[in-house]
Amino acid sequence: MKSKMCEMFGIDVPIFAFSHCRDVVVEVSKAGGMGVLGMARMSPERVEEELNWIDAHIDGKPYGIDVLMPSNLADSSDMKFDPDKLLPKEHVDFVRNMLDEAGVPPLPEAEAAEIKREIVKGMNFAPKESLAMIETAMKHPIKLIVNALGVPPDFMMEQARANGVAVGALTGAREHALKHAEAGVDILIVSGTEAGGHCGEVSTMVLVPEVLETIKPYPHMFALAAGGIATGRQMAACMAMGAAGVWTGSVWLTTAEAETTPTVKEKMLAASSSDTVRARSRTGKHSRQLRSPWTDAWEREDAPDPLAMPLQSLISEPALGKVERLSEGGHRGAQDLATYWVGQGVGLMNASQSVRNVVYDFKEDFINAHERLSKAVGT
Repeated sequence: MKSKMCEMFGIDVPIFAFSHCRDVVVEVSKAGGMGVLGMARMSPERVEEELNWIDAHIDGKPYGIDVLMPSNLADSSDMKFDPDKLLPKEHVDFVRNMLDEAGVPPLPEAEAAEIKREIVKGMNFAPKESLAMIETAMKHPIKLIVNALGVPPDFMMEQARANGVAVGALTGAREHALKHAEAGVDILIVSGTEAGGHCGEVSTMVLVPEVLETIKPYPHMFALAAGGIATGRQMAACMAMGAAGVWTGSVWLTTAEAETTPTVKEKMLAASSSDTVRARSRTGKHSRQLRSPWTDAWEREDAPDPLAMPLQSLISEPALGKVERLSEGGHRGAQDLATYWVGQGVGLMNASQSVRNVVYDFKEDFINAHERLSKAVGT
């Protein structure tokens, strides 16, 4: 395909695949797109392990990484607190009662404590650790680094420029686009409310042209459309609006290589686009996920208001961790409660297939859409 993204990264088709699963990243890149590994805030050791594996399996194809770095990193390396003392009894009891009703026992205390420690560790945005993470990643042949938490911090921009790595940033509103443009970001991932995970309120169809109009004074910038995109015809529509390609996430969750559990995959394959909710019940911020009795319970009148991020995760993750484990053992109550982040495009994800087949389907569907448009204008 003729696309600035194809030229910039040496790929065949401008499909960028965000995934926490390294297998998906590798397979997308080998199929002609570009895999992007979601790393959040991994330790430098974990970064080294994951990227070494990708380097060994990706046959020299390009790939990128996605991280969570606030613009201004306060030194929180000495931050110490007992998370349990910050969790209201009302919230703890609410979750415990919900699990009891489903017949789900709590995680062993030691395991629950370990999950909470990891969450607290992820709150530590100490500059030294963050820089070490980025420096480790830059030792690998990554072609793109994307920040999913606001404007990329200066040290990220500096490291990327020094290593010839393009910089991207998640963009959910016009004002975000302006801040990214002023910071010198290369690629905007323009994510509409249809997207899985944390998302805003504006639809992709409206947000993409709004952002493109906003960045006209910045000709060096490109936009990837995101949010509910699961087919080639949607990709064609976004590129017709002016996007340079698409950023996809949910569509890979039902593939054979994905990290999602069989229970969640089955739920996604059976779901319609109306079976997702944008709720605060998992992280404390609005995120789109599969609707289940877990999400429904937090919408009841007697439910406590979800806690602010990241405290809500200290409530939800130990409970949902046990739900996930038991659901794979056939526990009916746990299977009912099971949920996962996914966008409204889940209604278009109706068959489990390999990552490569998904990429090929995108290509074929895009070509068919292009032919329909060509006929519409008489060419």
